[in-house]
Amino acid sequence: MADPQARCLILACGNTLRSDDGIGPWLAQWAQDKFAANPSIRIIERQQWTPDLAQDIAHAASVLFIDCSLQQAPGKVLLTEVQAAVSDTHATHHASAEQLLAVARDLYNAQPHHAQLLTIGAGSTELGETFSDAVLNTIPQACSILERAVRECISR
Repeated sequence: MADPQARCLILACGNTLRSDDGIGPWLAQWAQDKFAANPSIRIIERQQWTPDLAQDIAHAASVLFIDCSLQQAPGKVLLTEVQAAVSDTHATHHASAEQLLAVARDLYNAQPHHAQLLTIGAGSTELGETFSDAVLNTIPQACSILERAVRECISR
């Protein structure tokens, strides 16, 4: 269950054995190190988002989802607002940010006040433990955007 004092919940997903898919866990570890002294920030890193995260989401004031994207150009960083999916969308063993927000709303009758999705375009999701050049080159930008988003979350 989420810490009731948490103002910002960071949910990162990705597989560290699938090249650029590991950027979510990498950024989660960076955030853990960066914000270790701040108890109002909670970070959860998983290979994929699952419906059991809905309780944590329901208790958070703000949520920042982090993932790679195959729909974006390699290395492109986007931070977008996220809204809950319509009620008839069902999450299974793997869920999107929109589906998780809907599950939190439907099961717990609660939503974070603010939800965003930080995505980084993947150049490769082949087996491997190293990032493509496109993702490596964008890490400073992704960290800067993540830090700014977290600071905005905790100031709300």
